[in-house]
Amino acid sequence: MANTYTQLYFHIVFAVKHRENHISSKWKDELYKYITGIVSNKNQKLMAINGMPDHVHILLGTKPNCNLSDLVRDIKANASKWINEKRFIAGKFEWQTGFGAFTVSQSQLQHVIDYIKNQEKHHKTKSFKEEYVAFLEGYDIDYKTEYIFKDV
Repeated sequence: MANTYTQLYFHIVFAVKHRENHISSKWKDELYKYITGIVSNKNQKLMAINGMPDHVHILLGTKPNCNLSDLVRDIKANASKWINEKRFIAGKFEWQTGFGAFTVSQSQLQHVIDYIKNQEKHHKTKSFKEEYVAFLEGYDIDYKTEYIFKDV
């Protein structure tokens, strides 16, 4: 085969350390633009981003040479450095260790985009922990309850 053709989509979720409500509505759009720039500079495509004061959802389109763990590490490291340099919060901003990554089919892209866009509405009825556990169970991912959101 002369060429490689792919469409790889991931729904990424990660939280602020200790699930603190540090992401302010006053600067979250700036943060999302900054994260979009990080993804773009890594030659990947950010398709949707939104979240709540304690966590972020990102829908990515990636190339087959993308190491997802490295990309998320770079997003979190650079975004936290940027937040700290801007002094948006008192003290040091940090992300929770780890992240969730869930594959998305082409047919479900719009559904996931709508889900990410409507985070505020969604979280009126469901906590972040309930949402995250639902993802783990929906994707049949083995997990131990005692380690969900445990800080290391």
